[in-house]
Amino acid sequence: MKELHCTKYISQTYATLKRARFIPASLAMAASMTLLHQGANAAVTLSLGAASDFAVLAGAGITVAGAVNSTLITGDIGSYATTSITGLENTTLFGINHAGDAVTQQGNLALGAAYTSAFELTPTVTFTPIYDLNGLTLAGGVYNAPSSLWLTGILTLDAGGDPDAVWVFQAGSTLITGTGSNVILAGGANTNNIFWQVGSSATLGTGSIFEGTIMASQSITLDTGAVLNARALAQSGAVTMDYNTVTIPETSSVLLSGLGLISLLTIRRRNVAC
Repeated sequence: MKELHCTKYISQTYATLKRARFIPASLAMAASMTLLHQGANAAVTLSLGAASDFAVLAGAGITVAGAVNSTLITGDIGSYATTSITGLENTTLFGINHAGDAVTQQGNLALGAAYTSAFELTPTVTFTPIYDLNGLTLAGGVYNAPSSLWLTGILTLDAGGDPDAVWVFQAGSTLITGTGSNVILAGGANTNNIFWQVGSSATLGTGSIFEGTIMASQSITLDTGAVLNARALAQSGAVTMDYNTVTIPETSSVLLSGLGLISLLTIRRRNVAC
């Protein structure tokens, strides 16, 4: 009964958090960067639908390595058609574990639709097949790499003061970030408007800080200490985590409203009491 009461409390408080308004996170851009592409693609719109509340969504299970409560997830989790979630004790979850229920199944279908929509967008910029985004500053647009996308250093996404600027990155095969790599937001860029469509699998390197929703057709791996501000959504494969932080965009990684901060602290106390 005690566990049921705790779960119900966390779910109710999380629902309150989702209705609250949060301040988006942003970081200063590096002045030495070069602007590669001007002008946000205002016509680009992507809807995650039933997948939008998931911080972690998998098709073949979720595995969380590390120590007890070493990974922080703000948002819902679930996996379908393989419903296994291992290492849940290593997770502090500010959300709902949907496991393989109907909500997860609808989320998986919505992910498939969003992935297809992103894949079918016409690129505004096409990179060489294996491309490193390191050192670039990009305005909103659709960026395509026929093969792999890499990030070995710093990528700046600059909205230029346009709150509706949207970025869609299309990787033909893999998305890989190097150790300590970083995506920086500037000019009012919104994490809600950043999408990574990955043809096979994505790997965020050790200690990297990444912005935007990853939609991988196969698996997603977050190496030790990687931070993802948005969502890890894997259609057919698994999501593997280790000492990570994943936060859906409704919650700022930098600043929370008073209601949100109080509620999160209350959840943490109640969670420990459970």
